[in-house]
Amino acid sequence: DSSLLVCDGQAMLIDGGNVDDASYVVASLEQYGVTSLDYVINTHCDEDHVGGLAGVLAKFPAEHVWSSTAEYGTKAFSNFVKYANEQGRAIEIPSPGDTFTLGEAEITVLGPLRDYENNNENSIVLRVDYGGASFLFTGDMEQNAEADLMDSGANVRADVLKVGHHGSPTSSSEAFLEAVAPSIAVISVGEDNDYGHPSADVLARLEALGAAIYRTDTQGCITVTVHYH
Repeated sequence: DSSLLVCDGQAMLIDGGNVDDASYVVASLEQYGVTSLDYVINTHCDEDHVGGLAGVLAKFPAEHVWSSTAEYGTKAFSNFVKYANEQGRAIEIPSPGDTFTLGEAEITVLGPLRDYENNNENSIVLRVDYGGASFLFTGDMEQNAEADLMDSGANVRADVLKVGHHGSPTSSSEAFLEAVAPSIAVISVGEDNDYGHPSADVLARLEALGAAIYRTDTQGCITVTVHYH
């Protein structure tokens, strides 16, 4: 799971795939002309999100390095922290309501709203608004955190949804998808994975909402471009 946002010459990377994906992510960033990153964001500590970020931080200078937590007991996570620290960057933990900009894009941190026992529920949730288009990135957030987010009154309505947890049925409740009402749903998911992701139920819910569904397992890298007039 890895998403690159480029806006007005600034770049933000959300997650970096597995440790073995680092060279692919680095090559992809170079292909997009990225030489430095304004934000590197680890939504949560699972290896398929944090794994590739150490390799990215070994190669690209980063202005800010964010994570859902500063401590987690895996080698993949400690390498991520190590390479951030080698750049002189401390791990920053954002709070709901924080706002920042990436070029002309406005980014709002929506979650996590509390400290959950489940690592997936603790995923950083980001809303991006640019030129009248909106994006929602939810990491591996599951249905408890989705419900809390809706109860909080946060604006989750978005044109593009990076579907939570690779299309797992533990995420993407009907109520949450109706609140987001995306016209485009992007599912980042491993080909022939052992989990059965994306779930047929989640795909059916998205189809019922009329969302166009794009999947990395069947279509490779997905690019969404916003033309700002």
